[in-house]
Amino acid sequence: MSKFAKTTFFAMKFRFNNTFLIVLFYFSSILVYANPVDALLERIDRGASSKFKTELIRSPQDFFELDMEGDSVVVRGNTWVNIATGVNWYLKHHAGIHLSWNGMEAKLPDKLPPVVKSERYETDLPLRYDFNYCTFSYSMPFWDWERWEKEIDWMALHGINMPLAMVGIESVWRNMLLKLGYSEKEIGEFIAGPAFLAWWAMNNLEGWGGPLPSSWYSRQEQLQKQILQRMNELGMSPVLPGYSGMMPHDAETKLGLNVSDGGKWNGYIRPSNLSHVDPRFDEIADLYYDELTNLYGTARFYSLDPFHESHDDASIDYAGAGIKLMDAMKRANPEAVWVVQGWTENPRPEMMEALTPGDLLIVDLFSECRPMWGAPSVWRRENGYGQHDWAFCLLENFGGNVGLHGRMDQLIHNFELAKQPPYNKHLKGYGFTMEGSGNNPVMFELMSELPWIQGHIEKENWVKEYVKARYGSDDETLQEVWKILSESIYNCPAGNNQQGPHESIFCGRPSLNNFQVKSWSKMRNYYDPEETLKAARLMNSVADRFKDNNNFQYDLVDITRQALADQGRRQYLKTIADYNSFSKTDFRKNADKFLEMLLLQDKLLATRSEFRLGSWIEDARERGNSPEEKDLYEWNARVQITTWGNRECADNGGLRDYANKEWNGLLRDFYYPRWEFYFNALADQMEHNSQADYDALGSGNFSNKTADELFALALPSGPVIDWYAIEEPWTLKKGGYTGNPEGDPIAVAAEVIEFLSE
Repeated sequence: MSKFAKTTFFAMKFRFNNTFLIVLFYFSSILVYANPVDALLERIDRGASSKFKTELIRSPQDFFELDMEGDSVVVRGNTWVNIATGVNWYLKHHAGIHLSWNGMEAKLPDKLPPVVKSERYETDLPLRYDFNYCTFSYSMPFWDWERWEKEIDWMALHGINMPLAMVGIESVWRNMLLKLGYSEKEIGEFIAGPAFLAWWAMNNLEGWGGPLPSSWYSRQEQLQKQILQRMNELGMSPVLPGYSGMMPHDAETKLGLNVSDGGKWNGYIRPSNLSHVDPRFDEIADLYYDELTNLYGTARFYSLDPFHESHDDASIDYAGAGIKLMDAMKRANPEAVWVVQGWTENPRPEMMEALTPGDLLIVDLFSECRPMWGAPSVWRRENGYGQHDWAFCLLENFGGNVGLHGRMDQLIHNFELAKQPPYNKHLKGYGFTMEGSGNNPVMFELMSELPWIQGHIEKENWVKEYVKARYGSDDETLQEVWKILSESIYNCPAGNNQQGPHESIFCGRPSLNNFQVKSWSKMRNYYDPEETLKAARLMNSVADRFKDNNNFQYDLVDITRQALADQGRRQYLKTIADYNSFSKTDFRKNADKFLEMLLLQDKLLATRSEFRLGSWIEDARERGNSPEEKDLYEWNARVQITTWGNRECADNGGLRDYANKEWNGLLRDFYYPRWEFYFNALADQMEHNSQADYDALGSGNFSNKTADELFALALPSGPVIDWYAIEEPWTLKKGGYTGNPEGDPIAVAAEVIEFLSE
């Protein structure tokens, strides 16, 4: 038996003929599963655990095996996570069932397809990491236990055994600072709001989005305990945030500490850094770990990124700081390993040289594009990470932006290179380090399977298997769709360093030369927009046959969305060309068509909850216990995906639109008004300013202008618009959005294709 029923007894007292009788009742309804994988299977499909037999076998080698015993599929492995990985492998490659962020439940057949010949898969990468600090704010700030439960299941199915676990870390800091003498008000000014906790935790900013209500701390603390319990049940080793030396920026005046000024990060005042030579360093570090342990227990892995995204400072003894931070961690757990992100300047070479090999694990965040471990890249380190252990990680997404994107060839090439000498000497694992999750599932499937495949991986063959698993069909048209995509938009070439997907023009702040949406995307054209349109047309051509397949429906909307966004960029360029050529009639016609395309995109995305602003807003409001809390969380949610910060940080700091989302509701109510306003301003300029400057000059209104000023007026330029003043009012609004899908995705996708064919 794979599970047993928990029997509960209770007694009731009755009076009968003046005699009291105690009657004992019992019921058997609560199912307690024999192991965590059985429980996971039941969450996929009720009764599924009875169709599998799972066997935990002690072995130093990470492996899973697939076999048959009668009608039951046997999955063996040396850890519960590896067994879960085997279950997922079977479902994908034998049963044509693909569990994904867009669907973690499936109806399994009454009789599972047999494993004709036993299979065994091994990997020599035992450490498998998940999450970027940013993921907790771009995707997870308002998740409840139900959503987290699905994510942990997804992790287990994809081999993850050491996920970053930073939910509720703010409670540790609150307890610590209270003991150091900070007031609740001062703590509220230091700890950030829900949608910005990641950057506070990384020592980038203070207080933005706060203060947090007391109910937030208690709820997140309880949620973290549930998360850790489930991770531990599955045999995972959660990575808890350690102490990096961060202190509030006023720690020198408040506590008399020796701290270095953190300076600014994109306009925000940063926390300060406690000097490792301060007499109270050990006391404060130990207090942090005491509070962390009291709440969440002791960890094998602790994550800390001192001096994150800061320029090298000659006054800082990085080696001494590293030794001090490691010593504090070892006092909390002598067996602890420090997990540090390989990102820009971190980890500092001086710090690495001072630390003992085996005590440090570097997660190389952007291995598919900008590896630091020695492969050719703009961030290449000649000697990689020296004698320290490291993990090859797929970043893939920045800011949680929506868009098809991938570096399939680069990912396969870099991973296979990392497995070769000398790079593989200290390679201990792999990981997912996306800033935003829930997008481009194909890339995460590829990354999760690479470590288990022996020999060279042929992309074309892998994609074919992915299609069969994704849709449960080897349909020729679907194979052609993914052949096109894998050779174009999912094959961003070496040398292209853009951060994440090719951004949708619809989401950009309007200008005469709009290309990239956010300040640092580094976008560069690398695929023909006709390719995504061709793929979308092919998807739509088989929609009637696959309309009831959840994965197909999601991909149909996503691929059609991409095609419309790509054609929208072409339409924008036509519109601006009309403006530059002073073609008033064509300008208005093409501007109107662009706006029509934007609203059609909004209509398409309304059909799936994953692409609805309402899902994000509803989750935020549901976390609040009072109208005031709900409003605070919604404001956090709205600001993060639009201006990101206040005026200084949004404009001068460059953060505006970093977390842009091509979502229903946001397109209609935020992006559309910006573009409509801009096109009207351009039309007005064309209509009235062609002769106005000369008229004004003739009337003497320019008599006080210098020659240089008059020359500048003669140069072509678009209207100057205070965008922040237009954007901020939307962030202050409340409600009005729902996550419930509207419309038929098949019908609306067909409408998009018809529109693009006109």
